[in-house]
Amino acid sequence: MLRALPLLLILAASAAGGQTPASPTPPAEPSAPAPPEGVVVELSGGQTRLLRLALPAFQRDDSLTGAARDAGDEIESTLRSDLVATEVFEIKGPAELSAATLTGDLAQDLLQVQSLGNDFLLSSKLLRESDRVVLEATLYDLAAGKAIFGKRYRAGFERARDVAHTLADEILNFLTGRPGIARTSLAFSSDRDQVGRKEIYLMDYDGLNARRLTAHRSTSMSPAWSRDGAWIAYTSFLGGTPALYLAEVASGRKSPLITQGRLNISPTFSPDGSRVAFARSLDGNIEIFTADRSGAGLRQLTSSAAIDTNPAWSPTGNEIAFTSSRAGSPQIYVMDPEGTNLRRISYDGDYNDNAAWSPDGTKIAYSSRRNGRFQIAVTDVITLETRVITSGSASSEDPTYSPDGRWIAFARKEGQRSQVWILKAETGEGARALTNQGNNDSPSWSPYPP
Repeated sequence: MLRALPLLLILAASAAGGQTPASPTPPAEPSAPAPPEGVVVELSGGQTRLLRLALPAFQRDDSLTGAARDAGDEIESTLRSDLVATEVFEIKGPAELSAATLTGDLAQDLLQVQSLGNDFLLSSKLLRESDRVVLEATLYDLAAGKAIFGKRYRAGFERARDVAHTLADEILNFLTGRPGIARTSLAFSSDRDQVGRKEIYLMDYDGLNARRLTAHRSTSMSPAWSRDGAWIAYTSFLGGTPALYLAEVASGRKSPLITQGRLNISPTFSPDGSRVAFARSLDGNIEIFTADRSGAGLRQLTSSAAIDTNPAWSPTGNEIAFTSSRAGSPQIYVMDPEGTNLRRISYDGDYNDNAAWSPDGTKIAYSSRRNGRFQIAVTDVITLETRVITSGSASSEDPTYSPDGRWIAFARKEGQRSQVWILKAETGEGARALTNQGNNDSPSWSPYPP
């Protein structure tokens, strides 16, 4: 049953304002009842303005001290950032809500908040239960004057960020029917802990909460997610020559995938997770192969005098994009999973590489060298219409789509430095860095979590 929090207390607490978040933390396991029946807000793709969401300071129980207080601060700060990042909401915080004249009567107070130009109100309360923090959240439709959504989350203090990520995604999905990306992650390669040696790391979608996945004390790169988000395949020089390994994300357990031969690189999972495509040296020439998840069932897909490398399995599983120099310069091609029905995708640029499919399978983003610099280009796989969405003196490489298709993460390289950036997939706007420690590249965006 949905619990309506005392609005008078919630708004009075707004005067306290926000606080600095604690250090980023690992994912949480929220516990929440199903939302109650109520008003369902439907938004079409033609939405013309942001939804105005009143988000006062969280109400806090007296027991919320020490580590529990820090966890609460992190939940509140992260939730605000997550909701703004959706680009669906205009957040009205404590300062904007201070003008409300409160009566103590819920119906009247909801009207007061609505009079300030708000569509919805999210009231939240933080509690402590032993070594866990509890978040109770209620969403009000101000026009209807009623609560339409309520959840209760419980998590260890160290898992505060995922509580906020989960609530943000659920609010977005509840109001728009669109899944959010706040709980998604990016895998990437970094030398931040030891110069000259790269490991695979994970970070939240916003660049925070970075944590190391591998510790091979070697060079590990080219991470690729399984569709269920449970596994990452990657290339490592752990054994001296480049080979393929698997890491279980939840446990961190590692296992060899393809280690025989002189060179095995650039893995990509089939959508059903049963097979992996990769590039392999064959008598000194690099070709595209597939293998079962166990490493068995090795099968060669390409056979040319050119270099064929960097495969990328399509979301449908019906095609594999890859790089080939068979036309004289590296270009993007597409073939079916049997190695037949070959067709060329890229024609502009003198060096095109690192193909990445959009989640709907209609576009391929890739690194395209133009005037001596790599930029991110996006090509429609049917019409072959191509747009370049980056510019400037830095090289932009290794694109990867967010699971909603709205963002592309990539490695931006300037001089000897490389960092992971993101920008809007359609327009190239909103570019910003996600990393700043060490050198970071080979980003790979996770699927939606289960």
